Amino acid sequence: MTNLKTPPNVIFILTDDQGYGDLSCHGNPLLRTPAIDRLHAESVRFTDFHVAPVCTPTRGELMTGRDALCNGATFVCMGRSLLRAGLPTMADIFAANGYHTGHFGKWHLGDNYPYRPHDRGFHESVYHPGFGITSAPDYFGNDYMDDHYRHKDEIEEYKGYCTDVWFEQALDWMGGCRKRNEPFFAYIATNAPHGPLWVPNQFREPYLGRAKYHEASFFGMIACIDENVARLESFLHSSGLRENTILIFMTDNGTAVGEGVFNAGMRGKKASVYEGGHRVPFFIRWPQGGIGGGRDVQGMTRSTDVLPTLISLCGLRIDAGLAFDGVSLAGALRNGKEPVPDRMAVVQYGHSNEGVWGYTQEDMAAVLWRQWRLVNGCELYNIATDPGQTTDVAAAHPDIAARMRGHYGQWWAAHRRTLDEYQPLIIGSDRENPMRLCSPDWAWAYADNSSNMRGCVMESGTWHVDVAKQGMYEFTLRRWPEESGLGIAAPAPVMQGFDGTLPEGKALPVASAWLRVGNAEQTQPVREGADHVTFRLGLEAGVAQIRTWWFDAEGNRLAGAYYMTVERLRVS
Repeated sequence: MTNLKTPPNVIFILTDDQGYGDLSCHGNPLLRTPAIDRLHAESVRFTDFHVAPVCTPTRGELMTGRDALCNGATFVCMGRSLLRAGLPTMADIFAANGYHTGHFGKWHLGDNYPYRPHDRGFHESVYHPGFGITSAPDYFGNDYMDDHYRHKDEIEEYKGYCTDVWFEQALDWMGGCRKRNEPFFAYIATNAPHGPLWVPNQFREPYLGRAKYHEASFFGMIACIDENVARLESFLHSSGLRENTILIFMTDNGTAVGEGVFNAGMRGKKASVYEGGHRVPFFIRWPQGGIGGGRDVQGMTRSTDVLPTLISLCGLRIDAGLAFDGVSLAGALRNGKEPVPDRMAVVQYGHSNEGVWGYTQEDMAAVLWRQWRLVNGCELYNIATDPGQTTDVAAAHPDIAARMRGHYGQWWAAHRRTLDEYQPLIIGSDRENPMRLCSPDWAWAYADNSSNMRGCVMESGTWHVDVAKQGMYEFTLRRWPEESGLGIAAPAPVMQGFDGTLPEGKALPVASAWLRVGNAEQTQPVREGADHVTFRLGLEAGVAQIRTWWFDAEGNRLAGAYYMTVERLRVS
């Protein structure tokens, strides 16, 4: 249990693909974010705060306080978005200290047992699977409005625009905690402003004519978030919770769309290891705890620092020996001093052995030290004099570049073992049986979103699994999700969403299906018009790999089964 007499509540807002420059308080000349600007004015701000350049690694670092290459969640798909099961999460720690824990919105750290939010410490969770709405694992036909989301183990329909739903669900849940006098930890992780850039036109309209259409849509999604932050603030005032609530606002990586309008003078955007890819806003306010007042704290800080900081601020007890790659910023929040003046850190994501987006190992790494940035293992920039990273000064400072390369070499040697590790999905467990697997968790193949499904990725990957119990298992292979009602060979119709479309999916001349689980494999014909094919195999308990293929009548490989349901059959 927490050792504070009146433990503070915690609300943690994390937005998706919104960069440092995508706020009016940071100088954006078009976008208006009055509610977040007020929070900025009332908060302590870490002005040199860094995350990973893409979302899953950032989220894993926030939840565990460990570097992405340590916690296992190193990339957005390809079997690399799963947190190591043995690591306690932020929600686990709050729950163990008597807090009620709730998650609303995006997770992107695993859609199956044992990686789902409610497997990782959250008492309540309303969320979408995958990277976002319209991702491959998402409910077929979701379009940001009146969608079907997961409520722990169930799929339910929720009315309204997605951002509004996450905040409405969170406010209702926090109101219940308030009535029961329960301290709470609320994690509100919006999928906005991640694409597709679909938003009610009332939010887009103020930016039309002043920005390109896609930029106006992106800013409109942020304006909707801002409106919901205002609703949250009104709730905190009316409920009497404001003074003893820690409120954090931050984003998960650099901007995905807004760099053409304003990028705060930085080079790079989402997915880049230049500054614009990983430096983000971080605001924190706790009136009763003396944290606020519109103060800036200098010095390099990181996503791995958030969990140790909250443990310190809330007086949470943790297991002896639990280690973090981050540090507590509690002292700096109160005294304003730079937390770790001589700190050196690595920003890294992805795995070079899979050729993620065609990059090599060092193309996905930056070393940060004081005003220095070592990028791609060879480029050196002094951001104090060159914030836009336009001039490589490695030749002028070979000693600094060598020191930073040496740090990276030691760090990489300590973490590279993760190249050979995959976190297994546990099939046949009573916690999730049956279980639907989806292609984003394939190793060695990229098939993550609706364009991959509709355009048809002509590839297959491998699911790494752990068979929980010996027995007879049924494997149901589909090309389209079950709720679509579409046949294996059929094209998907054009989807007309409330604010956009998804293109028609391709037809495939599927004649047979193939399944391999461990060393056992089977092939079955696919009848005309079939929407699934079912296999049965007896399995021993233990780790295994699963792979699938669709074949045409000549025996040519077409694609893997993007969707597969696995069920351990009950013995009557």
